Amino acid sequence: MSVAVVCPGSFDPITVGHLDVFERAAERFDRVVVAVLENPRKQGMFTVAERLELISAETEHLENLEVDRFRGLLVDYCNAIGVGVVCKGVRGSQDLDYELQMAQMNRRIGGVETVFLVASPEHTYLSSSLVKEVARGGGSITGTVPERVAAALYDKLG
Repeated sequence: MSVAVVCPGSFDPITVGHLDVFERAAERFDRVVVAVLENPRKQGMFTVAERLELISAETEHLENLEVDRFRGLLVDYCNAIGVGVVCKGVRGSQDLDYELQMAQMNRRIGGVETVFLVASPEHTYLSSSLVKEVARGGGSITGTVPERVAAALYDKLG
């Protein structure tokens, strides 16, 4: 039996923590779809197209991983592509509290199950928001995002 999962998120920008989850998911599942949320109500630092490009470049070594975009409800996207499992990385209890509510709702309204991968200890502090904040303030983001992502981020910031 082939098992596929969707790893959803905004990934604005992708961090080494995200990549760790993708790589670990790719080791455990036959097919991994990294799905970037298109949210017209939110203006990200990177366009969805830029995020797709950065993620694709950083994950090209993972043969069973593909990158896609979606709008609307995650369960509708999952059902449309025939994937009944979502894989989410969690950094701690706050993430788990929020993600557990989402998982229960996704199961209720769309029959989509969720599995959680606990963040590697060295990545538990990482978030895209924090990386952007440090970069805006002139701090070092070395080791928090891949080099090409850091270059793109600094380019955006001027």
